[in-house]
Amino acid sequence: MPRTSLCTPIGRIVRSMMLIGAIAAGTGDATAGAKRQQVAPDGIPSPDPDHLIDIGRWNPAGGRQQIPLWPAGLAMAKPETDKPETTVKGTRLVGGRSWSAVMNVSTPTMTVYPPRGRNGGAAMLVLPGGGYEVVAIDLEGTEICDWVTAQGMTCILLKYRVPQSWHAGPNGAERAPPVQLALQDAQRAMSLIRYRAATLKIDPRRVGVIGFSAGGHLVQAVSNADRRSYKPVDAADSQPSRPDLAIALYPGHIRDSSGGKASDNTRLAPWITVSPKAPPTFILHSVNDPTDSVYQSFAYGLALKKAGVPFEMHLYAYGGHAFGLRPSKVAMTAEWPGLVVQWLHSLGIG
Repeated sequence: MPRTSLCTPIGRIVRSMMLIGAIAAGTGDATAGAKRQQVAPDGIPSPDPDHLIDIGRWNPAGGRQQIPLWPAGLAMAKPETDKPETTVKGTRLVGGRSWSAVMNVSTPTMTVYPPRGRNGGAAMLVLPGGGYEVVAIDLEGTEICDWVTAQGMTCILLKYRVPQSWHAGPNGAERAPPVQLALQDAQRAMSLIRYRAATLKIDPRRVGVIGFSAGGHLVQAVSNADRRSYKPVDAADSQPSRPDLAIALYPGHIRDSSGGKASDNTRLAPWITVSPKAPPTFILHSVNDPTDSVYQSFAYGLALKKAGVPFEMHLYAYGGHAFGLRPSKVAMTAEWPGLVVQWLHSLGIG
């Protein structure tokens, strides 16, 4: 199979993400794991080149169809690439297995996974992570849908537009793009799900969202947007775009990083707003997360409290980053699904 060069900017990004996930899922102390490997100046372990295998376009298993989010022929903003969509698989392991990422997504889609067994009528939109550079399609996507459908819920997997840069400002601070393409795609997906509620056999008032890392930020963004980030394009956009419940795991891009990445402040980033209309929220983070500091969740939780939004937060000393549902030797990776189920039951879901 052809191999993706790690000399390209996107190759470097995917390599970094892949290694972060391997460190997080493979040890109880992600920092210690990094020290045992050769470390590049950016703090990411440097593998031998040639660890990413290009496996072509992603297609969902079981003959499921990807549903385009937007009407055919609609003029829409493109991601920051002119390369064709492809998928790469890394040879590094997370929970004993490799994981895949979709690159260069210019045509966003959603894929529907019906519930297994009893249909409880609820639905969950899944937002994988990937630093807004790629979409972690299996680790934080299809594998999450397998778990969601086992709970009697319909799962909808969003493949949103990437890449889109969050350009670094002074002292390494992030800068949000003026128009967040992933947020447009997430809002559109929420409206489409509700518009097709009868076909999907779901209750349009019981549609939640779950996201990981950058997808965790996207959970925050779609939860707190009081208005649509694009002009309505058809009847589907008459439906609400805010979820009825929200789950954010190891989210990033939330706190003000103007003091540097290592800063311990809990100020919200300039592009973050928290609305009193945000839905009930579940937050999970590990204190030793080497990629998105636990202060990201602290900042969001404090803002939700100030806004009067009900939320539940669970913190673990160890767990790292980018583990999805794959268990490791640390308790967090095995326990969080049960915590979410209990929380959903408290909301009358399941």
